[in-house]
Order: sequence, then C-alpha cells, then structure tokens
Amino acid sequence: MDRLRRGDHSCTAFTDEEAHWQVLTAYTRTGLAEGEKVLIILDPNDLNDDEVVARMDCGSGRVEAAWDSGQLVLTRGPSFFDFPNGRYDKQRQAETFEKEIARARAEGWSGLRNAGDMGWVLEQGLSDDEVVDYESSVESLFADGRFTAICWYDQRRFSDYLVAAACEVHPLRVLERLDAIDVVRTTEGGRIAGAAELPTREKFTEALRVALERPGSRGPFHFELDLTDLTFMEAHCAWQLINLAGSLPEGSKVVVSCGPLVELVLRGLGVDSVPQLELRVEDFE
Repeated sequence: MDRLRRGDHSCTAFTDEEAHWQVLTAYTRTGLAEGEKVLIILDPNDLNDDEVVARMDCGSGRVEAAWDSGQLVLTRGPSFFDFPNGRYDKQRQAETFEKEIARARAEGWSGLRNAGDMGWVLEQGLSDDEVVDYESSVESLFADGRFTAICWYDQRRFSDYLVAAACEVHPLRVLERLDAIDVVRTTEGGRIAGAAELPTREKFTEALRVALERPGSRGPFHFELDLTDLTFMEAHCAWQLINLAGSLPEGSKVVVSCGPLVELVLRGLGVDSVPQLELRVEDFE
C-alpha cells in the first residue's frame, strides 16, 4: 500500500471484510489528502453511502466533508457505467472513466483516484477471460499519471483462476491487509513484501528460515533477497535475518535489496559486521 503511486493500476484480493475496509479507508484518505478526487464504485448490496462515509471517517470529519464537497463520490456498479441496453460494453467502460478523469481535472482536483468492486462483472455475466481482457485493455488510462485505481476482488465470489490471472495482469498488487506480508520464490532467491512487525513476525521469520537454512549442505551459496516492497521492519525481524545469514558457511552471500528505512534498521543492528550479508539500497523518491 505504501508503494502505491499516482498512475498505478493495482488490484487486491480479499476474504477478510474488516481488513479490506482498512485498506480502502487508507487508500481513500491518502487520495483526499493529496487533493485527488476519489471515486468508489461499490457493489449494490454493500453498505449504504452513509454507512461507508461513517466507517471511513471514524469521527474525524474529513471524509464526511469530502463527501459533502463532491471530492468523494460513492456510486454502484454496474449502473454507474450506463451500458447500452444494460449489457457490458468495453468501449463504454473506457469512455466513462475518460469522462470522469476529465471531470476531476476540470473541477480542479490533482487527479482521479478510483477503487472499484469487481462484482459487477458477475452480474454482467462476463467470463474469466473477458474480465482479464478488460483489465488489460484499460492500461492507456493510466499513462499520464492522472488516474490511479484499485480493482478489488472478493475471493469468496470469484474463481481461483480469475483471482490469480487478475493479479498477474495488474502491474501492482496491494496486499489484503495493512499488516500482511507476501512471500514469493524467485529464480535467484525470494521476495518478501508488506510489513515485518509483530502480527507478521512468525511468517516472516519462517520464510527466512526456509530460504536460508541448508540442512545437510556445508558449502557456501548465493541468495538474492528482495525486500524493496517491505515498508517496515521491526528490530526482532531484522535480528532474525542478520543471525540466520551470519550462521551460513563462510563464502556464502545473501544480497538484500531494500529501501532506505529497512537499510537504517539493518545497519543500526550491525549488518555491516556480517560478511555473508550485502545490502543494495534503492531510493524510491
């Protein structure tokens, strides 16, 4: 979530309603704070507008004020798209977003930030492949950075194939929870994204252990660990990485790619004294 930038076309898949609303609230508040118009397309059976505003406002008054001013717009799919004869039309879909992007700019907002429940494709009877084709077809809308979007998929309603294919076709995936991590094996090693803190500590350390422990192997080895999408690392998790790497055979090398914040934690705990560890720092600014 912290790596999401203007012009990103992202998706998220969820099963936990509470976690989903936390992500949606953070996404919405960020857009409002940055002077963007925020357009949220909800399922017709979701919370009503007053309930949505109250849930995201949390008594602050800022979300409610944005709704009153028109900076925040809540609508429902698929009626929002006004399809001809009520049936899905890919061209009409793109034109609708183009008009909303232009409207946001004419109203003086810095851009348009959209979040959309993809449940409308079920009501329209689209096949999995048609949904993937639609997601691929809208990339031109994001070219100039004025449009940012999250498409959300309720995993309880969609096939595993579609969820996986949708995540693959989007340039960026937003994790289901603000306190989640995502572990992926790569050809050269592995990638861990999210936040390495108390709620994810066990999963993070287990992922490191599986990746770096080499039972029965005494020789050195090389491992590329991509932490560039890790937004936070607590001291305990950093110690686990340093200790596991330090226990590797002489000549081993764990190359850690990370951002400045993770670098600060690791260097503060003495990563430079561990010859098996090498940091490669990326500046995201």
